[in-house]
This record gives sequence, structure tokens and C-alpha cells, in this order.
Amino acid sequence: MKRSYITILTLSMALMSCKDNAIFEKEMYKNEVALISSDYHNTFQEVVHLTGEEEVVGYIAASTGGTHAPANDLLVRLTEDAEPLAKYNWALYDADERLYAKLLPESRYEILDYDVKINAGERTGRTMIKLRPDGLSPDSTYFIGLKATGVSGVEINPKKSTMLYQVLLKNNYASQAVDSYYTMTGTMGGMATAANKKLFPLTHNSVRMTAGNEIFQSEVAAIAKTSVILEIDDNNKVTIKPYKDIKVTQLDNDPMFPNTFKVEQGFGKRTNVFLLSYQYTIGNTTKVMKERVEMQVK
Repeated sequence: MKRSYITILTLSMALMSCKDNAIFEKEMYKNEVALISSDYHNTFQEVVHLTGEEEVVGYIAASTGGTHAPANDLLVRLTEDAEPLAKYNWALYDADERLYAKLLPESRYEILDYDVKINAGERTGRTMIKLRPDGLSPDSTYFIGLKATGVSGVEINPKKSTMLYQVLLKNNYASQAVDSYYTMTGTMGGMATAANKKLFPLTHNSVRMTAGNEIFQSEVAAIAKTSVILEIDDNNKVTIKPYKDIKVTQLDNDPMFPNTFKVEQGFGKRTNVFLLSYQYTIGNTTKVMKERVEMQVK
């Protein structure tokens, strides 16, 4: 009798093991599809290099897991979904709506095909998106909220069924993706001065910076009050303009600070350099600046 119990127990354990192995193999071979994004709130960053063209091309991609590539085509369908952004904003900023990221306006992008196909024998598929970045504020964070659903029985990874597609601006002088901190040295009213300045990309040939040694503040009113635009032409001549409320007069009579941009190279390093001369007025105070604004670049 004891031997019979042992035999029955052994058979039961063997059957359970076979069942567990079958489940494991099924999961291992399953071609589950996921939108390609980071683990940080399922974000994907598209760094858009401003070129002066109206449209810039980007891509939204999906991939499949499983031990082997799929034997048949896999198709997933994208839809815009604001819920992932709402969760992102609440998780990061709670109820402080001043800090909330924004949905990219529909006029600023076009998804050419909402179906993403992973061809049989392949691991990834993608669809093209056209972006219209000119005019976007470098002070805002923009996302397209997306959700994927499977077509014809395709399984979607529930943890990767949504994506926050982030659009980041970049030009030859500054970037949203990596903070562009420049070092400023020069004179203010003839007295030596120095500061660090963060430059922001505006268009393919212009950036925004804080005038003189004014302290940068992220509030909209403060930015309008203290910021200037540097516009670089094809000959690297710089035109200094008011961003909004500030009064600026460009001074073009100093050969040491001729209002130009250049890239200096030496000892294996490249450095962006602005040589600027201008005066600006905030309220009743006017300051005259002669400054070298530089940042090492890769």
C-alpha cells in the first residue's frame, strides 16, 4: 500500500511538472508585442533637430518578444490617449498644474499610419510621424499620448501597451534633451562680470538666453522680462533681439565683441562661442554688456 501511494505521488508530481513546463514553454514562445519606450512612465524621447524645414520625420516603433521571431505578420493599432499623460503629471507633480506637461497640439504632428506591422520573421515594426516643431515653447514639455491594441488576436504586453512620445527641440547651439549651460565672462558697464547661462533652442538659427547677469527664473513673466533672442545668419553674424518685454540695443562698434558666433577647435575639443555687445533696459535700469558666452560641445 505504501508503495502504491509513493507511485501515485510520483506520477502526480511528474504530471504537474509536465504541466508547468508546458506553461513555461508557451510563455517563452509567445510573441507578445510592446511599444518601444523607456521604463520611466513608458516615455520615448524624439529629439527633433530644427532644420528650418516645415516638417521633421520621427518614428513610433513596436517590438515582439518570444523565443523565435513570429511566423506570421503581427499588427497593432495606435490610438491617441490622454490618460497616460494625466497619470504622468499626477505622479510627478501632484496637483501643481503649473508644472504639468502638455499634449502636443494636433496641428503639430501627423501619424501617417496608425497601424504598426511587424513582418513575419522580424522583431520590430514602426510607423512614421511628421512633426511640425517650429513655434513650440522650449519651456514646455510636450507629449503625444498613445495606446496600442492588438489586431487579429495579437497579444499586447499590458505593461507596454501605452506610450508617452516626447518631442524635444535641438539646434546647433542648444538642446532640450541635454541642458545647454554656457559660461559667460566679460564686462558690465566696464566692470568685470561672469555668470552661467542656459540657452534654449527656438528655431533652426536662433536661441534664447537671459540678458547680462540677470538671474534666470522659470516663471513666464520673468522670462519675458529678462530674455533676449540671438539669431545667427549664414555668415555667423548674430542679431540680438528682445524676446518679449525687455528693451535691447545691439552695439556693433567693438572689434573684440563683434556680435558673431564661431566654433573654436583645439586639443581635440570643440567650443561654441558667442561674442556679444549690447545694452538692455529693464524697468529704469540700463546695462551695457560685453560678453563671451561659450560651451564645450562634442
